[in-house]
Amino acid sequence: MELEEMATPKPREEDEEEDDDDPPMLSSQTLEALKQFLEESKNQSAFNGQEEEQNQRESDEVALVAEDWRMSQFWYDRETAWTVAEEVRRLSTRSSSSSEVVCISCPTIYAYLKKSDPAISVRLLEYDKRFEQYGEDFTFYDYNQPLELPSMLKHSYQVIVADPPYLSKECLEKVAETMKFLMRPGTSYLLLLTGDVQQERAAVLLSLHPCGFRPQHSSKLGNEFRLFTNYDPGERLGGWEQNK
Repeated sequence: MELEEMATPKPREEDEEEDDDDPPMLSSQTLEALKQFLEESKNQSAFNGQEEEQNQRESDEVALVAEDWRMSQFWYDRETAWTVAEEVRRLSTRSSSSSEVVCISCPTIYAYLKKSDPAISVRLLEYDKRFEQYGEDFTFYDYNQPLELPSMLKHSYQVIVADPPYLSKECLEKVAETMKFLMRPGTSYLLLLTGDVQQERAAVLLSLHPCGFRPQHSSKLGNEFRLFTNYDPGERLGGWEQNK
């Protein structure tokens, strides 16, 4: 018995190590639970990303009074308003003088400008007196009396952005009078948002050219709108569109 016990070989340590190297095996139930957990985590991450993006969009939004179609009010969508406001802000930095930006009948652009840079000096000319909430920045304006404005505004602005309320020949002609009244002698930057049907008149009245950028309204109007400028924006705003 004693010899037999001595003859019985002991397990080798290498065998024990080899056994330890074997990967643990998970049951099918555990694997299914793990798969479900990973899928839920992925979905939660995607949801969090969408929620963050939505919050960012909401923080970029600007609250405006409700549109009044009786006054031909149709607000621009967020992308259009931010794009034009950023261009106007960029142009305004080319001069150190104050009170150099004026918005004619385009409260959307005014509001996004102030959202972008609260310190920017900008005046809103507008018929709707609900915008008197903007205080000293507001000046009542009726395009039917294009020159009935405070004398201190004459030739005071280097950057002028206008959005005539109607697409008629008469309306554009009168708004053009106002723009010329406001223009500072020398270099002035003019931006006009209006229907594509006004392209020829915009060129004749103010020497404006259409840009590639196409303004859009929140109400999805059927009329095609364009942005016209009297300066070459380069690669911004889609550049000047070449005549075909």
